[in-house]
Amino acid sequence: MASELDIIKAPVSRELKQFEDNFKTSMKSSVPLLDKITYYMVQKKGKQVRPILVFLCAKVCGELNASTDVAAALIELSHTASLVHDDVVDNAYERRGFFSINALWKNKIAVLVGDYLLTKGLQIALETNNYRHLHTVSMAVQQMAEGELLQMEKARRLDIDEEIYFEIIRQKTASLIAAACSAGASSTTDNEDVISKMWLFGEKLGIAFQIKDDLFDYGDEAIGKPRGIDIKEKKMTLPLIYSLNNTDRSTRKKIINYIKKDSENEAKVREVIAFVKATGGIEYAEMIMRRYQDEAIEILHSLPESEARSSLNKLVYFFTNRKN
Repeated sequence: MASELDIIKAPVSRELKQFEDNFKTSMKSSVPLLDKITYYMVQKKGKQVRPILVFLCAKVCGELNASTDVAAALIELSHTASLVHDDVVDNAYERRGFFSINALWKNKIAVLVGDYLLTKGLQIALETNNYRHLHTVSMAVQQMAEGELLQMEKARRLDIDEEIYFEIIRQKTASLIAAACSAGASSTTDNEDVISKMWLFGEKLGIAFQIKDDLFDYGDEAIGKPRGIDIKEKKMTLPLIYSLNNTDRSTRKKIINYIKKDSENEAKVREVIAFVKATGGIEYAEMIMRRYQDEAIEILHSLPESEARSSLNKLVYFFTNRKN
């Protein structure tokens, strides 16, 4: 029986299969250690939603071609490089239920592998004269770094308000999803209005995606990531920001102190989670997520109806209704 994601990618399944085969080939290196690591990474790949977005957005705007393949490869390599580097920064030893690269081969090698993947993507774009894709993805990677650094800076004082929160996730998460949609579109159309529209669609989708991820922190382990991870890492997410802004001064001070000084204390973390649930933080975040979801759908529906547009429509709901 076909999975929901298989149904979504049906309009571009043949091209995606070809892309996956080419992608595996492009990852090969003359350095045995690098070959071993990239082979491990390919075997443990995730849902590949970003390449799916590239191909579907390209199909919505025109006929798929070699430039679409390059856009998907550049996006996927940049995304994978960012995950490898993130695991080093976060001292994370698991990725998608498997050991991370830094867990198996240590930080120094992991950083170099991330650098290799990033430059490999740039090389593919340069060799095929796809300078537009290079510009799009370079801008997204720059924003991702800025968003990560902004989050680190604010985490020290825990003074993030909603405006800063949305700026962080727009840069850190939504920018590469927006780049996937925009690069896909620019591979099949020269219409700048449509290309800009697809960037905005991806940005709205990326923000909704991140809010959904934030909500997993307050769910059960069985349906998402382990509870309280963001709290333990002192990350100010939307449910928590809302709850802190809608409580009395003494409670706010107490909760902030828990996060600052007792974020490793399981009982205190559970108390923070209970506080967010009791003060409407979950419902508020879900409402905002649905707003961005609906705005993404509205942009999508301004494009001509097609099988690919229908799949993108389903993909939006796949992002916001997912269980992990």
